[in-house]
Amino acid sequence: MDAEWLRELCLSFPGTTEQIQWSCDLLFKVGGRMYAVTPLEPAPVWLSFKASPEKFAELTERQDIVPAPYLARAQWVALQTREALRREELADLLRESYEMVLAKLSTKVRQAIAKGGSAMPEARILTTRKKKVASKETLGQKERRKRC
Repeated sequence: MDAEWLRELCLSFPGTTEQIQWSCDLLFKVGGRMYAVTPLEPAPVWLSFKASPEKFAELTERQDIVPAPYLARAQWVALQTREALRREELADLLRESYEMVLAKLSTKVRQAIAKGGSAMPEARILTTRKKKVASKETLGQKERRKRC
């Protein structure tokens, strides 16, 4: 299994986007939430992904599969080698990871993804934050005018 196979598989899931984050990790996201991470540079972990509680317990008992650093509390596992899982099994686990994250998204975002969009909520969050800051500044200006 190589990085290109992994990338093609993840991008085949509807609404998946890829993003480089933390300077050297490639994240696969759906609706702005990550479901798989792989380093772009040599690292002790080849791939990390979300697992169900049952699969997490089962997988972490296998050789070359450990709880993912920083993400184990959220049931993420880390593959230390490319050979830790067979290709078919890994494809099924990545599909499950994608589906678990997709299921936690809002109905509106899931519907947008079903229609063929990527439904990136980050843009809406940033816009909302800017509006809140702008409204606070407006309130502050009104208070200053009342004092004068």
